[in-house]
Amino acid sequence: MPVPAGCRVASEIMKRRSLSAGLFGALMALAGPGHLPFGGLPVMVGKANADESGKEGGTAGRAPSVPLARDPSAAVAEEYESARRLGTREAFELFIARHGDDPLAERARAELKQLAR
Repeated sequence: MPVPAGCRVASEIMKRRSLSAGLFGALMALAGPGHLPFGGLPVMVGKANADESGKEGGTAGRAPSVPLARDPSAAVAEEYESARRLGTREAFELFIARHGDDPLAERARAELKQLAR
């Protein structure tokens, strides 16, 4: 029995609608609740901005994520004190080899001369 032309068109429209609704549903499922909401930023960005909005001064209260650089002269002074505590020829020679142009190297050379006597 032949299907009337109007019914064939209606059947095709229903197939297309269900296909597009299915594709839309699949895309929403893949995006998940933590991705991009309609018309907005990613959820985590929105939450971060919301956390900052109630604070005065923005991120001033947060600890830095990267430690501050260490003062090189403080590190050299610690190495010199370590060589003095050890008090060995090898310790002073190593310090002088590593920091020969530092003012503490002169003190290390003087200490080395004292050890030679």
